[in-house]
Amino acid sequence: MATQVSRRRAWVIAARPQTLPAAAAPVIVGVGLALDAGVFAPLPALAALIGAALIQIGTNFANDYYDAIQGADTDDREGFTRVVASGLIDPDEVKRAMWLTFAAAIVVGTYLVAVGGLPILVIGLASVAAGIAYTGGPYPLGYHGLGDVFVFAFFGVIAVTGTYYVQAAALTGGLFPLAPPPGTIPLTAVVASLPVAALSTNILVVNNVRDREEDAETGKRTLAVRFGYGFARTQYVGLLGLAYAVPVWFAATGHGLAVLLPLATAPLAVGVAKTVLTETAGEALNPALESTGKLLAAYAVAFAVGLGV
Repeated sequence: MATQVSRRRAWVIAARPQTLPAAAAPVIVGVGLALDAGVFAPLPALAALIGAALIQIGTNFANDYYDAIQGADTDDREGFTRVVASGLIDPDEVKRAMWLTFAAAIVVGTYLVAVGGLPILVIGLASVAAGIAYTGGPYPLGYHGLGDVFVFAFFGVIAVTGTYYVQAAALTGGLFPLAPPPGTIPLTAVVASLPVAALSTNILVVNNVRDREEDAETGKRTLAVRFGYGFARTQYVGLLGLAYAVPVWFAATGHGLAVLLPLATAPLAVGVAKTVLTETAGEALNPALESTGKLLAAYAVAFAVGLGV
């Protein structure tokens, strides 16, 4: 296979651009919230988007590298191509790319730290550490059923509230606050983060349903391995329910009917859910994985528009 794929294409495969909606979605929603509250700040929002994308790509490089060297990627893998396991790129090169990408994220984050202070410094370093610890280190999170918690927290709650926070903090005029200035982390930001957290986690749930049998054989104890297909499918549907309940909460608390725009994506959600509830093979679940990413992106745009108008 290594002779059939160009080097440029191999690096694109390693970066996994199909996962970037998980990086962009929280920033999009954070911008919609900021527009709604009158605290939109374009430069912090752009820096948050670039930083989130770099952390996502760095995490993808880390997953590719660590899964290969720990033997989690086998010839029976039904998911998308992994460049280290398939011999397309040398492991040391992917590891180097991982560190360089995370370093670039830290450079971008320097500006956000100046604006957001100590809270953003802690969040940024924790995000990089978690991206590595997802499949690397002495206790890989994804190998012990903690991957769902990692994605829900870092690609949902923290990412959305953090995006809102750096915009609101930028308008306070101070540099490097030691604590969040008053009003920069409202309840609405936390609640608005929940759909992004839920749908981002569902991308992982589809992945874990597809890979359950291989993961069980290689010792990767995801929630799907620990508790079975039924649990994972219930988890997927439950997270969808959470995502679609949040706009109703916003409408009920005075944000106007436009905030219900994400409900227009429900038919896509139902279609993907039917596949997840009935299929286990990669032939069906790989498209479902991509569709869940598209659902996340469409939902985020609709939610941001509904909040911002």
